[in-house]
Amino acid sequence: MTSSPGSPDSSGSPESPGTGASPGDDLFQLVFRSAPWTFQSLYVTARLGLADLLGDGPLTSDELAAATHSDADALYRFCRAVAALGLFREHPGRVFELTPSGEAFRGGGLAQFTIVNGAENFRSWADVMYTVRTGKPAFDRIYGMPAFAFLDRDEEARKVFHTMVGRGTVPPAVDSCDFSSDTTVVDLGGSVGTLLAHILRERPGLRGVLQDLPTVVGEAPAVLAGAGVADRVEIVGRSFFDGVPAGGSTYVLSRVLHDWGDDDALRILRNVRAAMAEDSRLVVIDQVIPEGGGFHPGKFSDLQMLVVLGGRERTVEEFRDLLLRAGLKVRHLRPPADDPAGSPRTEAVIEAGV
Repeated sequence: MTSSPGSPDSSGSPESPGTGASPGDDLFQLVFRSAPWTFQSLYVTARLGLADLLGDGPLTSDELAAATHSDADALYRFCRAVAALGLFREHPGRVFELTPSGEAFRGGGLAQFTIVNGAENFRSWADVMYTVRTGKPAFDRIYGMPAFAFLDRDEEARKVFHTMVGRGTVPPAVDSCDFSSDTTVVDLGGSVGTLLAHILRERPGLRGVLQDLPTVVGEAPAVLAGAGVADRVEIVGRSFFDGVPAGGSTYVLSRVLHDWGDDDALRILRNVRAAMAEDSRLVVIDQVIPEGGGFHPGKFSDLQMLVVLGGRERTVEEFRDLLLRAGLKVRHLRPPADDPAGSPRTEAVIEAGV
């Protein structure tokens, strides 16, 4: 078989992106590092829980294979590749040890994120040209239904998705919000309540309402009880397309609107507006894409929203226009904190009112 970008010849192997001798070398390294084998090797690591197995000390690939019911030679080759990415350290005798980077894969939200995006979502990207040519999510074509309808029907996929949400990081931007004058915070599309628990934990006089689909909120009581706030939260198992609870002083849409195209996002916002009192406020936490060129993680998560969900990341002006059409005005916008690495965990906070 002739050599290809998937099997580099003896002329050299890719180093870190940006260290090539020419722009062509840099591009090759970028393509090589972004190729399916890289992400799917991480998917195997997360799906099999290899980092958790190595958490108590080094193991051989044979021991890992026995513990995960995998082919020993195949798993060794995957572990060797993951070691090359820096998550494991390989020792003689096919022994692997967890590195500090690999610690991030131990049962956390990052591992669940990788599982979610290495399964159904990954298949969607294989049909990306359908999305490019039609503007419609490839997920719908491959699975015959929208992604959230799929999650509602597939218990295993739903559990993995909401484990990711539940174990994932609370948006750092929420800590810049002032809830001191609030009485009731309504978290819409709040999954199992991780964000709401974070808000309530340090504010004993504050109450909360958690709303999400009935198939989602079933695990919320345990999350809220673990945070010691269950007695202060009302759980509403209902789609926000069917209505939003009235009586909130603040309504929160965190990492929600980007899941939806403008028409559906407008339906959500109009339901929120109908529930709000004159002195209520809406807090939106989401990526905000800056105008102009240059790297920004939102430009890529925007494509994920498009291909999988039919949603979109938005600019400030697009948010402003959307909110205005729903009868809401932007009162204040806090951009993401400066982050030279361009972390995808950084989001803006948009506060709006009637």
